[in-house]
Amino acid sequence: MVELKSDAGLAAMREAGRVVADALAAVREQAAVGVSLLELDEVARGVLKAAGATSPFLGYRPAFAPVPFPAVICASVNDAVVHGIPDGYRLRDGDLVSIDCGALLDGWAGDAAVSFTVGTARSEDTALIETTRRALEAGIAAAVVGNRTGDIAHAIGAVARSGRYGLLDGYGGHGIGRRMHEDPHVPNEGRPGRGYPLRPGLVLAIEPMLLAGGRDDHRTDPDGWTLRTVDGARAAHVEHTVAITEDGPRILTLP
Repeated sequence: MVELKSDAGLAAMREAGRVVADALAAVREQAAVGVSLLELDEVARGVLKAAGATSPFLGYRPAFAPVPFPAVICASVNDAVVHGIPDGYRLRDGDLVSIDCGALLDGWAGDAAVSFTVGTARSEDTALIETTRRALEAGIAAAVVGNRTGDIAHAIGAVARSGRYGLLDGYGGHGIGRRMHEDPHVPNEGRPGRGYPLRPGLVLAIEPMLLAGGRDDHRTDPDGWTLRTVDGARAAHVEHTVAITEDGPRILTLP
């Protein structure tokens, strides 16, 4: 079921989105060579606690998962695309890191992700991250009243394919509101004019996931969560929670 949010609901989601933005900024600031992924998770936990928010990630267990998710961020490094579980891995110079974070505040959710490099960036990683960011911008620009989810998907896919990047097969964005995952599904590639109609009050988490090797398939780690490229190529993931309004798309997870 798709729920259209009122102005009050959008305002509440904006507050949850601020918490997510603050958590991602704090994690990025602390991400340095030698810092562990578990330490980054603790940083995010501190931001959520200080804001009076909880995590929709912690304890989340969809049908595919063998265990509940044990952290408040997904930390995916290099060839890990999404859903990486924070562990004792210590960041190394040149690592490409994708951090996904959510927050629940006063009954409303926010969800966003960033990708960045640690230390000395490789030019190919910079290009991958920049293209993923442009794909997100294109998807957001298409999130207007009168369009459909297929228009968002087409915009994202066009940017990704123009750079000869792969797109994580079967994964994309989603509706969001009182729960982190709601209808409708938002593919990262598709045909314009198809899919669910975009109406005022609809809120979507738009999240391109680009794979440098050009392949779309993936493999799953033994933990049952972490998705990796099959060829060892690096990946990037960026995301914003976006409201559809009569005045155009409104990003709810900006700082």
